[in-house]
Amino acid sequence: MSNNTKKPFIYLSILFAAALLAGCAQKKEAEEINEVRPAFVPIHSVITTTGTVLPQNRLEIKPTINGRVEKILVKEGEDVKTGQIIGWMSSTERAALLDAARAKGEESMKYWEAAYKAIPLIAPIDGEVIVATTEPGQTVTSADAVIVLSDRLIVRAQVDETDIGKIKNGQTAEIALDAYPDTKIKATVNHIYYESKTVNNVTIYEVDLAPESVPEFFRSGMNANIDFTIEDKSGVLTVPLDAVVKEKGGDFVYVKQGDSKEPVKQEVKLGISDEKDVEVVSGITADDTVVIRSRKYEVPTAQGGSNPFMPARRR
Repeated sequence: MSNNTKKPFIYLSILFAAALLAGCAQKKEAEEINEVRPAFVPIHSVITTTGTVLPQNRLEIKPTINGRVEKILVKEGEDVKTGQIIGWMSSTERAALLDAARAKGEESMKYWEAAYKAIPLIAPIDGEVIVATTEPGQTVTSADAVIVLSDRLIVRAQVDETDIGKIKNGQTAEIALDAYPDTKIKATVNHIYYESKTVNNVTIYEVDLAPESVPEFFRSGMNANIDFTIEDKSGVLTVPLDAVVKEKGGDFVYVKQGDSKEPVKQEVKLGISDEKDVEVVSGITADDTVVIRSRKYEVPTAQGGSNPFMPARRR
């Protein structure tokens, strides 16, 4: 491209940058003022994190020998008791004998079934069947899990190391599954793990939560949002978080004084807070009017609201 060809592009770039700077220069800063009264309302201090539904104890039922599954007597979601027979299987030798006897006729088949007993699969714990996908006739080894049991489903939360000191055994929490966000499930902290993990370069500790009652729709692997209740107070004096200004290590609010246009900055002592309000321990009363100052920016547009970079409409 020649120098003569480049010049129009350079001029256009300069004009565009100048117009952009002119628009920015016209940006006006405006102050928005709202007045609120401190209110006595309940306030809940919580730590919010995520977790996963998991079995508290996951037990895989594996055969003692290699062979073939003959019958599965349970299905997923079914409760079983300790000592209950949940399936039958044949050893490799028995399976071969039965296949040969089946070819000779029903009488031979019945003889060998009675003479060479099937091996029972027995539930070692009380629990719920969470995996039962093995089909009769399927060949398995002693390393294969034929059925998986869970004593109960819990939620395992991931808590940041900066918050783990606020979590205690027996502490209450509220669970909401991503699949059922409108259903809130009460739970308590059951166990806090001692060893940390690193997830996305963040150090976390796992915390097990036991639901007060396990809903029927709970499924292992579901994602959950958890709110740990750190402190819960009712009838305390609160103001919006936006009303608090931090300066020189102190907390302040602006309080309206009579007919004066300028509010007075008042230092306050704060307590617990949630996502929108904060407790005021001292410094103001419910009779005060708190002024909230917030700043917003307005960018006036040229030509009566049209885009300055678009050509003007002909009249």
